[in-house]
Amino acid sequence: MAFVFSADGHVVEPSDLFEANIPASLQKRGLRAEKRDGFILTLAGEKVLGRTPIHSQPRLGPDGEPFGRANRAGNSNVEARFADMALDGVDAELVFPSVGLMAFMIEDPETELATAQVYNDWVQGLMAAHDDCFVRCGILPVRDFANTLTEMKRLAAMGFTSVMLPSRIEEESGLPSYTSDAWDPVFELAQNLGLVFSHHCGTGRRKVRSFKGPGGAVMNYTVQAMDAMETIMALVAGGLLDRFPGAKSVFVEGGCSWLAGLAERMDEVYDTMATFISPRLSLKPSEIITRQVASSFQYDRACVMSRSITGTAPLLWAADYPHHEGTFPRSKQVIGSLFDGIDITEQEKADIVGGNAARLFRLNRPEFRAAA
Repeated sequence: MAFVFSADGHVVEPSDLFEANIPASLQKRGLRAEKRDGFILTLAGEKVLGRTPIHSQPRLGPDGEPFGRANRAGNSNVEARFADMALDGVDAELVFPSVGLMAFMIEDPETELATAQVYNDWVQGLMAAHDDCFVRCGILPVRDFANTLTEMKRLAAMGFTSVMLPSRIEEESGLPSYTSDAWDPVFELAQNLGLVFSHHCGTGRRKVRSFKGPGGAVMNYTVQAMDAMETIMALVAGGLLDRFPGAKSVFVEGGCSWLAGLAERMDEVYDTMATFISPRLSLKPSEIITRQVASSFQYDRACVMSRSITGTAPLLWAADYPHHEGTFPRSKQVIGSLFDGIDITEQEKADIVGGNAARLFRLNRPEFRAAA
């Protein structure tokens, strides 16, 4: 069977990781939980990011476990995780935080930097010894680009090959758009250090539950793929990726079947409305996407069918361990039927389910490091 690399997995931080390890003077500005008026509030500074009734019963997934499997041993115990990976047929993973996904909501630069460093140091201690199986994705502070650059250099020296940036930049966030040249030093340094940007769905989004009522659950999850589309358009059409052709951006947990349509649409507009296009790019948008953008998917088959437009390099399979919306513990079955009825070579299959990601993130195995 081909080598399987999941381009989306999660660890669950200790419940007191951030509050116990950032300076006391910064704790009220960072990520924390607080009981208030019968709810447990998740806060970033004074912004309420989520609220859970204190006495509510957890919703259960189809296997009877609490939805999201927040208490699974493999979330924070490496040996238990290896057992789950063996069960699932997964050889390696790109690993993201859980609570730390909300770090981009912190507005104070000093607190944001401290929070990022606490997580990065913790996951380094947990997984650095197993860098042939885990690619740690570090959290980057983005409120002060001097902090961003400093942490990128520190993480690269620690052996990280991927770092997180928001998948969405909202107008009220106070951050420059991805069309702005303010990001140039960040993307130039990533290009020079070989750090891959990973934009996990939902990050940078003030409300991950934008819709309520009928259809809300489907709409809330689906709209996060649209964040990826908007950010890819900004990175490509705004010229940032063109200025730094060695920079790479990966979009995680938004699917990938829309990527070919987005590339074709951007090419169409770029050609037919040339009079209005600024900046002019060195390549067509679709070519920049193929060269520098990738996206992870779980169940998509249309992205495999449309690889004649995108190529296979942007297609990264992922399990989203341990979440119920992912494929654990059925990944073997999902991969086993993923290519049914599709005219595709064995090499292309191997690239999509593991080789592409292993090479992109420079997984510490000789066969992938040599080919990267």
